[in-house]
Amino acid sequence: MSFYRRLLLLFLTLLPLGVAAQLPDEFRRELTSAKIPLTSVAVVVQGLDAPAPIISHNAQQPMNPASVMKLVTTFAALDLLGPAYTWPTRVLSEAAVRDGVLAGHLYLQGSGDPQLASEHVWQLLRQLRARGIERIDGDIVLDRTAFAAVDFDPAAFDGKPLRPYNVGPNGLLLDFQALRFALQPAEGRSVNVFLESPVSGFVLDNQLRLQEGPCADNWRDRIHLQLMPAASGQRLVASGDYARQCGERSLSLAPLSADAHAASLIASVWQELGGRLTGRVRDGSTPATAQRLLQHESLPLSHAVQGVNKFSNNVMARQLFLSLDDSAAPATAAGAGRRVQAWLATLGVNAPELVLDNGSGLSRRERISAASLNALLRTAWQRPVMPEFLASLPLAGIDGTMKKRLKNSAASGRARIKTGYLNGVRSAAGYVFDPQGGRYAVSVLINDPRAADGVAAIDALLDWLAAGGR
Repeated sequence: MSFYRRLLLLFLTLLPLGVAAQLPDEFRRELTSAKIPLTSVAVVVQGLDAPAPIISHNAQQPMNPASVMKLVTTFAALDLLGPAYTWPTRVLSEAAVRDGVLAGHLYLQGSGDPQLASEHVWQLLRQLRARGIERIDGDIVLDRTAFAAVDFDPAAFDGKPLRPYNVGPNGLLLDFQALRFALQPAEGRSVNVFLESPVSGFVLDNQLRLQEGPCADNWRDRIHLQLMPAASGQRLVASGDYARQCGERSLSLAPLSADAHAASLIASVWQELGGRLTGRVRDGSTPATAQRLLQHESLPLSHAVQGVNKFSNNVMARQLFLSLDDSAAPATAAGAGRRVQAWLATLGVNAPELVLDNGSGLSRRERISAASLNALLRTAWQRPVMPEFLASLPLAGIDGTMKKRLKNSAASGRARIKTGYLNGVRSAAGYVFDPQGGRYAVSVLINDPRAADGVAAIDALLDWLAAGGR
């Protein structure tokens, strides 16, 4: 750390409480250009080894953090559960197997794995077939009771119920409850649509129209899926427009309920493996007398937090948050919130303004101050799980949600930053390292109707800090 920066930090420790260095001119100019008033902005920047912040503006003001709230959830998960924590998915039954027949129900019991995918289900069912089970004389029962059932409306947040980020949590979440499609321009005005997910029970009715012109940023919003009754089963209607210049693209949408999605996927995979089922796939709970036949162990928590933070995965964040509830009953958001609040108190992080809803930041209710967020970051730096937490944050100009930001700037490769975005909210928080060896925790929250235009201001602050603050 340079002599002048040490002198500045010494000077700041002598200032009255709540007073700190002025906001950088670059940051102010960008806010002025975006017509965002300083009253809509909260900023705290503090050296990781310093006793006081070098910047503190509206530090105690409760703000909506958007996806930056994921920092609270992921640090809590790493610290409370441990980086090696895993989620088991078990296959159980009360029935005996004779001559290739399981004479009863088969139970698939989830524990909230945020990364459970169709290939894992295929592996479990393939292992059943390898053990000689050809037919299940009963139902395949999906046990989601690890999480309490909630009345979840995927359209409630932003009116886009098909978008996978609006999928609700459940104890046995498969493929984020999404179907994977491949889209491809075809001859004339038609579009090829390939359903890549292993599901069955409905017919894909492709009514997409090919349009000339550029591929818009919101091309996904121009495609609509609707599940409709048909003479034999159900019909999944794909309609809307697709631009030729989009070329071939992948699309994930969630048109099915959790029950319908899982039932269709599991029935399809079991059939593909040559298995037979006399009953149906349905929701239910596992009896205490059932015996475990197989178990799939998830990737460790350290891997999951990278998906949450680097790519701002809301569904995974909700699964992580519910996994923090250590009560005996099925996990609830309220129980998870109580545990996080108690954990923060043990760490000495005083955050009376903190409001936790689902732990993902995809909420209009969640609140935290820039001061509390910064205190959390500085505390995380001192904990044994710091390496895993730091590695989960997007690296400016390199990867994750920061891949396209701050390229060819002083902050590129020197800032590990979690970003957040909702209508009326822009935020960023994480760590910045300057060329002189300075290490800083930074938290920036903007709550304003023009917040979307505040990205340049946030980037200017990060760049200023990474360049040495001059």
